[in-house]
Amino acid sequence: MKKHRGKLVAIVASLGLAIYFLYPTYQASNFDGELARRTGDDSAAYHTDHEAAIREAKANRIKLGLDLQGGMRVVLEVDVVKMLEQIAKNKDDQFAEILTAVRNEAQTSDEPVITLFQRSFESRQIRLSRYYGSIREENEQILSRLQDETDKAVDRAMEIVRNRVDQYGVSEPAIQKQGGRRIIVELPGVSKEDEVRQLLQGTALLEFKLMKDPEIIYRTMEAVDKYLAGKGITDSTTAKSDTSNGPAAVGSSLAALTSSDTGRSAIADAQKSEEQLKKEHPFLMLARPNQQGNGEAYVSENDKDKVERILARKDVQNLIPSDMAFFFSSKHAFISEGVKWYTLYGLRRTAELTGGVLTDARATIDPNFNQPVVSMEMDNQGSIEWARITGANVNKRMAIVLDDAVFSAPVIRGKITGGRSQIEGMENIEEARLLEIILKAGALPAPVDIIEQRSIGPSLGEDSIAAGTNSFLIALGLIVFFMIAYYRTGGLVANAALFINVLFVFAILAAFKGTLTLPGIAGIVLTIGMAVDANVLIFERIREELATMKTLRASIDAGYEKAFSAILDSNVTTLFTGIVLYQFGSGPIQGFALTLMMGVTANLFTAVVITRVIFDLTTERGTTSINFG
Repeated sequence: MKKHRGKLVAIVASLGLAIYFLYPTYQASNFDGELARRTGDDSAAYHTDHEAAIREAKANRIKLGLDLQGGMRVVLEVDVVKMLEQIAKNKDDQFAEILTAVRNEAQTSDEPVITLFQRSFESRQIRLSRYYGSIREENEQILSRLQDETDKAVDRAMEIVRNRVDQYGVSEPAIQKQGGRRIIVELPGVSKEDEVRQLLQGTALLEFKLMKDPEIIYRTMEAVDKYLAGKGITDSTTAKSDTSNGPAAVGSSLAALTSSDTGRSAIADAQKSEEQLKKEHPFLMLARPNQQGNGEAYVSENDKDKVERILARKDVQNLIPSDMAFFFSSKHAFISEGVKWYTLYGLRRTAELTGGVLTDARATIDPNFNQPVVSMEMDNQGSIEWARITGANVNKRMAIVLDDAVFSAPVIRGKITGGRSQIEGMENIEEARLLEIILKAGALPAPVDIIEQRSIGPSLGEDSIAAGTNSFLIALGLIVFFMIAYYRTGGLVANAALFINVLFVFAILAAFKGTLTLPGIAGIVLTIGMAVDANVLIFERIREELATMKTLRASIDAGYEKAFSAILDSNVTTLFTGIVLYQFGSGPIQGFALTLMMGVTANLFTAVVITRVIFDLTTERGTTSINFG
């Protein structure tokens, strides 16, 4: 007994740790069951009374993957190329050409963007100091700084995404970095895809921009219209525009839709045929000036992309004042004959103030108009600037622009002190709450694109749990039955070690805050087979030794000694396979590899140490009734 004391202490300590790490899972399951049995105020009161314990149990329990409880898995990619464009001090056609080449190559290459960037500059023999840093800096210095900026951008984006997800209220999200510019976000129990896309992709670039004088806006639109008409740009080259005339508020005829001074001079004869008007006024038939002459124009959802393409053309950009840019409203202004119409604004290109001065944002209901709004508060410097800006531009319109979309453009009625303002234009309080989260979490350092998105319903998760549990129990039952039927007493000992092995696997998963997935269950099932495989090798060697008329004690010693090398080789090679799968795999493959590695590690301990101690203690007491079949 004394010579096994160290092994017994290790076994008891291991079992104690396993129970310690698995207890929160058991506790959380009890809490969930209790809450499910209670209803209404009783359930709420129970949750309030045990809130701290419930939160701690859920934080330390074994977490279920999306395939077992449903939710969304989103793969984000930080647009590093866009970030490099934003921080450049100079931009010209050659720079745009380099960025386009880098972007195209990055889509098919696993190399870091900075490496592609460097290669593109070197192939053209252009110094980076032309666009970044000072003229005295060498390419290596600039590249090092750009690489650092890129790494920080990805890490910063990851932190902001985490903050947004936490404030959104997702329980047990998983957010991890993959490669140099990708972020994997797993959101259990989430089903609203549109909200999640807005939550993760919104860059939260908030800007306050003054609206240009309406006369300047309409003159610019008329210049674009005349230019396109002179170039022969009609619907034959821009596809068919929307033919609906819009609501009565804008006018029931083309003449009413364009009844500002510019509109009247541009379209004098409302009786002309639709096709003729499209030829003569290819732009004003797409962007129709408001009849009140307030500087707004209306574009149907069918023509929105066409207008954006026209305004992005380089020759058209030359017609627009250098300090002016066009922006669309974030939401449609009205619906006419089933078609949504968006507002087109002409704003100053440079923002008067940005969201960097915000200290707080809060979604609420405006008591005056019973509409959802987001109230914002600014820091001291922002408050001073906001008072100066509003005081100098009374009776002018200030557009609140978020990610290049205009949420509202109210008229400044007077000087605003105290650094308070609000954003309107949300359809409901949920949308306002989402905007609050985005603003409070901060702006992303670079745009992010969703390159992969998967949604799993809760019912499918329940089916997966049932299928995984059934496969696990069936495999366990068959193996237990086989070991007892074939190896008798030895099989009972092997089965005891098998249950301890499974206990260790789940305990390790809980200790390292791992996530159990359906492929992970497959890895555990495979581990069960491998666990008894080690005992099969040992028992077969023992049976061979017993056949040579050796004593039971001598046969057990020889069986373990001669089978150990084969057991070690098989488990180590399997462990290496699991490491490779985990390192180079992703998602489900990593889940399978993780539980496989845990099982192999636990298997060596249970099959070689625990069963050996049981047999040694039994034989030392003089028992000779151990049967190996």
